[in-house]
Amino acid sequence: MDVWKQFEENNLTHSAAHHLLAVMQLRKERGYARVTDVAKFLNITTGSASTNLKGLKHKGLVTEDDNRFLALSSTGESFARAVIARKEIFKKFLSDVLRVSDETAEIDACKTEHLLSHETSEKLLGFMQFLGREKKISSFSKEQVHPQHCPWKEGDKAGVASCKVCGDHCLLEDC
Repeated sequence: MDVWKQFEENNLTHSAAHHLLAVMQLRKERGYARVTDVAKFLNITTGSASTNLKGLKHKGLVTEDDNRFLALSSTGESFARAVIARKEIFKKFLSDVLRVSDETAEIDACKTEHLLSHETSEKLLGFMQFLGREKKISSFSKEQVHPQHCPWKEGDKAGVASCKVCGDHCLLEDC
């Protein structure tokens, strides 16, 4: 399989994700969203917003009523909430674990929020929870985590299955 082609198979582009988030935010703040509102919110032309929203409507992620008010379908809302969650998880990882500046963490999380898989987001969150429980999040290193807590270090194949962070492959193995 050509892994690089996976990027093109993503169901949601960066732009589409932001259009969904704009509709969600506008409806939350104002109670309604129209194409012109989305355009202003995203600081793009009405034509661009219209084109992008048309694609989202075609995919069944956005609906438009007779009065031209936009709403997210249940699937669209699920996508939007997943994007928000992934962004927050990755942003927290970048700032709390890697100690990236808040500005860089925000930018990088925004760039990847629609690309991370559910599985990766879940594992990343589990990893951060593990580090937080062990009070290692402020000074993370492989040596601090592996000696006491990782079944991989001792070759404990039975214990590996119980590792909620790593699963069947140690995340710290190549560190």
